[in-house]
Amino acid sequence: MTDYLSSGSLPDEYQQLAKAVRDFAQTVVAPVAAEHDANHTFPYEVVAGMAELGLFGLPFPEEYGGQGGDYFALCLALEELGKVDQSVAITLEAGVSLGAMPIYRFGNEAQKQEWLPQLTSGKALAAFGLTEPGAGSDAGGTRTTAKQDGGDWIINGNKQFITNSGTDITRLVTVTAVTGEKENGTKEISTILVPTSTPGFTAEPAYNKVGWNASDTHPLTFQDVRVPQENLLGERGRGYANFLRILDEGRIAIAALSVGAAQGCVDESVKYAKEREAFGKPIGANQAIAFKIARMEVRAHVARTAYYDAAALMLAGKPFKKQASIAKLIASEAAMDNARDATQIFGGYGFMNEYPVARHYRDSKILEIGEGTTEVQLMLIAREAGL
Repeated sequence: MTDYLSSGSLPDEYQQLAKAVRDFAQTVVAPVAAEHDANHTFPYEVVAGMAELGLFGLPFPEEYGGQGGDYFALCLALEELGKVDQSVAITLEAGVSLGAMPIYRFGNEAQKQEWLPQLTSGKALAAFGLTEPGAGSDAGGTRTTAKQDGGDWIINGNKQFITNSGTDITRLVTVTAVTGEKENGTKEISTILVPTSTPGFTAEPAYNKVGWNASDTHPLTFQDVRVPQENLLGERGRGYANFLRILDEGRIAIAALSVGAAQGCVDESVKYAKEREAFGKPIGANQAIAFKIARMEVRAHVARTAYYDAAALMLAGKPFKKQASIAKLIASEAAMDNARDATQIFGGYGFMNEYPVARHYRDSKILEIGEGTTEVQLMLIAREAGL
C-alpha cells in the first residue's frame, strides 16, 4: 500500500469500490438522510442496500459469507458514506468493526460458522458492549459480572452508548464482564456472546442525541442473563486486551469516516461558494472564503494520508497502534473544524438542519469522543513515543 500512498493512485479494485459506494451514497443515502435525521429513525432501507452491495462483508473471507477484501476496503466505503451521512457510516462501521470483527478475530470455528454468515450478509447486526456508566477507557471500573453456574454464565449489569444494539435486525451483543479476580488482585475481564433474544436482556429506550440521529444507540440491561459456557469469546481473562486490539483497528475506521465528513464539508462548501452571490459576485471569489475552504481541503488531505498510513501498517502486519491514534486524532479534529467552517460559510443556511453541513456540525463532535477520546489518543501517542 505504501506505493500508492505516495503516488495518490489507488489500484483499480479499490477505485471501483469507492465509486460504487459513492454512487450509492449520492443516489440512495443522500435523498433520505435529512428525513431520517429529523425523525430519529433507523434507515432500514439504506442498510438493506448496503447489504446488497456486500459492504458488511468487505473485510471477511468468502468462507464466512464475506467479500474476501481487507480492512482498507472497509475504510474506503466508510469515507464515501461519511461524506453524505455519518449515521449510515457509523452503522456500517459498528456492524463490521465492533460487531462482527471480534468474532472473526477471537471466536472459535463453531462461533464463526454460527454468527459470521448472518453478520457479513447484513441481514443481522451485532453490537459491542464495552462502555458502562462508570467504565469505558477505565477497565477497572467494569461492574458487569458473569458468574458460572453449572454449564452456564449468568450475567448482570449495565452498558451504555451501545451502537446497533436495539434495531429489529440486532441479533447479538458481545459483552465485557468481570469473570473473576487475577492473582494480582485486579479484575479478570472476559468477553461473552449474548444473543439479544436471551431472557433478561433489555435494550432500554434509545438516547435522544445531539447528532447521529439515524444511528441506533441504547443503554443495555442484563438481569440474570443466562447463556451457555461455550459463549465465552476468546480466552478467559483476555476480554479487555482483545477489545483493545479491536479498538486499535476501529480507530482507523473512525478516522476514515471522519475524513469523509471533513471532505463532505469541503465539497458542500465549494458548491455553495460558487452558487451563492453577495455584492454582485460569488462568495467564493472572496479571498476570505477561498482561503477558509483551502484550509479545509488541507485538513481532509492530511487526515486521509494519516489513515492510509495506519491501514498500510496494519495490513502489512506491522505495529500500528500509534499511527491509528494519530489518524483518529487528526481526522476527528479535521471533521469538527471543517464542519464549523462550513457552517460559517453557509451563514444562516448552515444553521438549518436540512442542510448537510448542519448535520455534520452536530454529528462530528462525537468523532472526538467515541472509540477513544482525543485525550486518550494523546495519552496513547505519548506512551508510544516513550513517555
